[in-house]
Amino acid sequence: MGALALMSSFSYAQTMRVEGTITDAEDGNTLPGVTILEVGSTNGAVSDLDGNYYLTVNVGATLRYSYIGYSPIEREVGQATTIDIALVGESSILNEVVVTAFGMERKKKAIGYAVTEIDGSELVTAKEVSVAAQLAGRVPGLDITRPTTGPAGSTNIVIRGLGSLSGDNRALIVVDGVPINNSNVNSAGMWGGVDSGDGLSSINPDDIASVSVLKGAAAGALYGERGAQGVILITTKKGSAGDGISLEYTTNFTLDNAAIFPEFYQSEYGQGMNGMKPSTQEEAAQNSSNWGARLDG
Repeated sequence: MGALALMSSFSYAQTMRVEGTITDAEDGNTLPGVTILEVGSTNGAVSDLDGNYYLTVNVGATLRYSYIGYSPIEREVGQATTIDIALVGESSILNEVVVTAFGMERKKKAIGYAVTEIDGSELVTAKEVSVAAQLAGRVPGLDITRPTTGPAGSTNIVIRGLGSLSGDNRALIVVDGVPINNSNVNSAGMWGGVDSGDGLSSINPDDIASVSVLKGAAAGALYGERGAQGVILITTKKGSAGDGISLEYTTNFTLDNAAIFPEFYQSEYGQGMNGMKPSTQEEAAQNSSNWGARLDG
């Protein structure tokens, strides 16, 4: 009986009760749901609604405090029976800053709509000539139809599918807070023509600092009706002070092959329209199409 009492006393002496309160280091508010774990074991606890906790641990144990969005902390218990902890938020998760409407910067956690930001350095890795082509596959919900008329051709950009059956479904492009005209400059169609590109095709990817994609009507509300289909915000690079003279140099080389080469030119019909040749000199000067009468030699 005496031996049993000695063993019980020895076992009790190897453990101790630790309690305390866990708060936010920035504002002092208590944090419920924080996980407290004795390192090297499965012994743990969770803080209550008031941030309080208690846990029976081995003497000399180390406790690990972890919470989503906060940097974990480890503390040696030693002889302390009360350990209060102040957790520090991880700025890389909670304080990520994104560019919103009109170039304003906001914390990503503080905005109420979907926004995706792409760093400009990602656009110059294995880059293409077109900025829009560089965005393809990088943003969820962003549908980009690449040009088939060459590297400088126009690109169709739609965010989250078609929002109108009759109106324009293309996203609004904004550069440094200023909306730009991204409509096609000329176009190629059934009867020929040249696709001279759009507004976005004239932007150099090396000049871009970041791209923010605002999705939905709520995100583009400040741009009115033009932003109803979503907005692509482009922020360009700005100069910065430095020691001495610095020089940045980039180069890019792209090869394209034409899909089809005409094997022959039409040589059966002469100048005119609808099978009729011009009847006057003035009519011939105004009409250069070769859809007139058959050539008579």
